[in-house]
Amino acid sequence: MASPKIRCGVAGVGSLGQHHARVYAGLPGAELTGIFETNDARAKEICEKFKCQRFETLEALGEACDAVSVVVPTDKHEEVALPLLAKKTHLLIEKPLCASLEEAERVLVAARQHGCLVQVGHIEHFNPVMSFLEKEIDEPRYITAERLAPYQPRGTEVGVVLDLMIHDIGIVLELVKSPIVKIDSVGVTVLSKSEDIANARIQFQNGCVANLSASRMSTKKAREIRIFQSDAYLSLDFMNQAGHLVKKNDIIAYGLKMKIGLVKAGDLSAIPVKEIPIEKGEPLALELAHFVESVAKAKQPKVGGALGKSALEVAITITEQIRAGQK
Repeated sequence: MASPKIRCGVAGVGSLGQHHARVYAGLPGAELTGIFETNDARAKEICEKFKCQRFETLEALGEACDAVSVVVPTDKHEEVALPLLAKKTHLLIEKPLCASLEEAERVLVAARQHGCLVQVGHIEHFNPVMSFLEKEIDEPRYITAERLAPYQPRGTEVGVVLDLMIHDIGIVLELVKSPIVKIDSVGVTVLSKSEDIANARIQFQNGCVANLSASRMSTKKAREIRIFQSDAYLSLDFMNQAGHLVKKNDIIAYGLKMKIGLVKAGDLSAIPVKEIPIEKGEPLALELAHFVESVAKAKQPKVGGALGKSALEVAITITEQIRAGQK
């Protein structure tokens, strides 16, 4: 006998929330039960498109669902999450977890009180690129990450650190797995009320250094990371799910060949650069499938509240440094 499907819902079906609805509607093991949306026209459109119900209150949505995605502006996360948790509904809350550490703590306390799972929507953790990094990286020494996007009003209720850089903060915390000893940050406000361009240098106790840059004032999109460790250099593209790898042993072999005249000095094309075979996949579909499975099996998700809160804490520290510098 097949296991019953997990009844799923979405609170907020805007530009991102509509995709949560789409994925749930087609996900094996899940059933898109309904949505909560304040915009009448948008609610009608999504319900007709995915054959689901509109609920008039968050409490009603929580009552009808086992699991709900919270996909509303960051400053509304706590307001939306608490009524759902009170109905013992498991939540996937889009990143960042909340707009402040105090809000995040209240949400996580409520989740514990009601026995609910909370997964935080750090989607890059489900990108096949991250799966490769988790297997390949064991002792990173230096990391650079760049995340660029054109300006758009959506998301500007928070600065670029909480909007974009927090993705890379979560990635770096997961890869380095060492306490932070120092953070130095700078940023610039251009069009919104908070920083639109930011750079942070994070120093870890184990000696690793990460240099993160984010901008929402770019003419292009980019989500790239470069990692150096004692035996390899990796360059990966989260957006295009591609990258390359250079192994230390191959560089040593190149040096020996150059020494005995098999290759010309400076002929870097002789260094074997290995293209990384990454099996492409839609990160959101992989993320929601993991969430549904976590709920079905009552197991802690890969990106739980603890990592979500740690990433938020670092992001807020960077934001506060930037704002202090601007004053």
